[in-house]
Amino acid sequence: MGDRNYPQAGGTRPFVKLNDQIEGLTYLLTLGVRVLTVMEFVLRRSLQADHTTLPGLHPENKTRTTDKPTAERILKAFADISLTIIKHATGEVILRRLTPLSELQEDILQRLGLGASLYRQLEIQEMGN
Repeated sequence: MGDRNYPQAGGTRPFVKLNDQIEGLTYLLTLGVRVLTVMEFVLRRSLQADHTTLPGLHPENKTRTTDKPTAERILKAFADISLTIIKHATGEVILRRLTPLSELQEDILQRLGLGASLYRQLEIQEMGN
């Protein structure tokens, strides 16, 4: 692979040596691009169907709206999300805390056909007795 850094992948170059690794990385990157492309398409189609725009995707101007959000801006809208898991010394999970979704994040998930309930399931875990 070239001497270029990959800022979207943490700024480091992937180290691959074997042909199987190169092929696997190529498939993985292709899958990622497909997922991002479909995400953009579905969200843009939803906005177009509703004749509406999304605000808050431009960090330099939160009031600016767009009807053609990019995958990068969509992902950045979720950058402040975290899942905190607190475990007892025995390994038993005591608490799972998930960052609440903003109105923008809920709207994006809804338009992607995912819904906020899918997100909230990350926090729910059955506790063993």
